[in-house]
Amino acid sequence: MPGNSFTNEKALLLRVAEGNENAFAELFHNYYNQLGDFIIRITESEEITQEIVQDVFLKIWTNRQALAKVDSFKAYLFTVARNHAFNCLKQTARLRNRQKAYEYYELQAAGTQHEEAMSTDVLQLVEKAVELLPPRQRSVFLLSRKEGISHELIARKLNISHETVKKHMVLALRFLRDHLRTSLRFLVLILSFIFRS
Repeated sequence: MPGNSFTNEKALLLRVAEGNENAFAELFHNYYNQLGDFIIRITESEEITQEIVQDVFLKIWTNRQALAKVDSFKAYLFTVARNHAFNCLKQTARLRNRQKAYEYYELQAAGTQHEEAMSTDVLQLVEKAVELLPPRQRSVFLLSRKEGISHELIARKLNISHETVKKHMVLALRFLRDHLRTSLRFLVLILSFIFRS
């Protein structure tokens, strides 16, 4: 039986090598799910996995003449797929690193260029936004950020739990970020440094 399935697959590969689209569709159907399961273990992303699987089968079709010499299609397919997946992951990592570097240098340039002019405006925007906070959140925020008091001391001073202080800070910071984001979008990156939680 195993010999028979090997013979059948070899015949199928020869038909694909000759350009038979129906044979290729059968090959695709036979291996699509297996290849997807294999690739997702490498990428951990359904979106990237789908792209890689499609790219690999396109590569197989483009180089179909090579199939005439392939003894084990599964091994051949998985080798091509693994190499392609690793190349995609390396490329994605390179793009991410470039994007991070670009954002960092943009931020540095913007910070240097506008630092003096913006610092007063930023502080005024922050002060106005802080005034819009509910009283308890405002107290917690000012004690923490303006006076530099620890969460533990704020809890004792306001007679509330440490967890409640943390909750008020999270809500205050979320409100301030959202409010300031709508006021001036280009300040978001600078403000993220001011409002480190």
